Amino acid sequence: MDPMYLALSLFRRRCYDKCIDVCSSILDKQPLDQAAWCLKMRALTQRVYVDDLESEETAIQDDFLDGNVVATAPRPGTSLRTSGTAAPTKSLGARPRTSTGRPISGVMRAGTQSGRTGLALERLRTSRGTTGQSARAIRLGTAAMLTQKDGPFIQVSRLNLSKYAKNKALNKSLFEYLFYHEGDVRNAMELAVLATQSCEFKDWWWKIQLAKCYTALNLIRDAEQQVKSALKQHPHVESYIRLVRIYLKIDQPLTATEICKQALEKFPQDVSIMTELARLTEALNESQASVKYYRSIVIEDATNTEAIACIGMYHFYNNQPELALRYYRRVLAMGAHSAELYNNLGLCCLYSQQLDLTLACFQRALDLATNPLIKADVWYNLSYVAIAAGDIALAIQCLNLCLCADSSHSSAFNNLAVLHHKNGRTHLAKAYLESARGHQPALPEPVYNSDILQEM
Repeated sequence: MDPMYLALSLFRRRCYDKCIDVCSSILDKQPLDQAAWCLKMRALTQRVYVDDLESEETAIQDDFLDGNVVATAPRPGTSLRTSGTAAPTKSLGARPRTSTGRPISGVMRAGTQSGRTGLALERLRTSRGTTGQSARAIRLGTAAMLTQKDGPFIQVSRLNLSKYAKNKALNKSLFEYLFYHEGDVRNAMELAVLATQSCEFKDWWWKIQLAKCYTALNLIRDAEQQVKSALKQHPHVESYIRLVRIYLKIDQPLTATEICKQALEKFPQDVSIMTELARLTEALNESQASVKYYRSIVIEDATNTEAIACIGMYHFYNNQPELALRYYRRVLAMGAHSAELYNNLGLCCLYSQQLDLTLACFQRALDLATNPLIKADVWYNLSYVAIAAGDIALAIQCLNLCLCADSSHSSAFNNLAVLHHKNGRTHLAKAYLESARGHQPALPEPVYNSDILQEM
């Protein structure tokens, strides 16, 4: 078989390591083979490529040197900072939030529990088709194409970026290689600027790439201009989503919501846009509007685990554990197996009075939990099972195990204080309440219980 045809076949089958080896053998014999050089460059990119729309952290974080902040004290309901730290509402649909300010759902997604390790390897990796080439044309390259066996594949410092920017067969592949594989944002941005100039500012794709570079360099307003210009030339779903993420970075969720609604007018019932809109309304504590969008997502895509899990969570916090159990069982039947899913199944079984399945679900959750924070939550929920069974000693032991996994679990400290107070150990209860207030001052239960103990 022809080596180049074999390399293309391996690339299409996503056997990137083998494709790289075959391309390397071709380049050893013909170092200036542009076809093999381009294919190896794309294989190296796809091997490490992660969709930055899904891997991007959208949580709002405090930054003292951030020049893009619009208002330091925004009005209620117009900022994700105020909605994430606001006092708990009385709505039954209000759900607890993670440390990043995102509502807890049944699946992991971008912006949820960003401190969890190993998420980048678990995210879905998308692949793109090869650039269209009518035939394998072997052309003489430049000295920058020559690579050393023990050195880097491409010597970026020797690249003539202005020359490659005019080559439509190589410039896009080279940009993705610089941006994703090398992580060289500045050279990638320079290549994008030169390519945009060479195409006379008529290619919307290069404007989106410029926006990605500006966002990586925290030049948010410049990225906003590039995305808006790209949308005028060619409305695209990815462009709308990137514009939404840009407004989220400068804490303008209402503007981001309007952009999503405009995108739905262009692309009715698009799943990715409705997902962004559902997440936005969820972050703004609008549970009913959020679950409405999630239901529309399930109608369009019946295998969307995020939408199914969020609908199940909504029913659970509206005192409908039986309906929530149906949705989580649907996610389980689709092949999803995680500690969070079995934890939610255990809680649904507990409140649905299916006690024979409760402990089995929690046992499976403990077996699958690798993150100490997730394991702490499972032990915390197991304490409620023990309380429901009337075993106070077992509940205290579960809460102690929760604190062994996460020593800053304020709710566990609070519940330990209540249980010790019921057993007559008031001084120990006061100490646990002080620890709960120290780790999470905004939690209302320790403050209320402390006041009750002081009045006694």
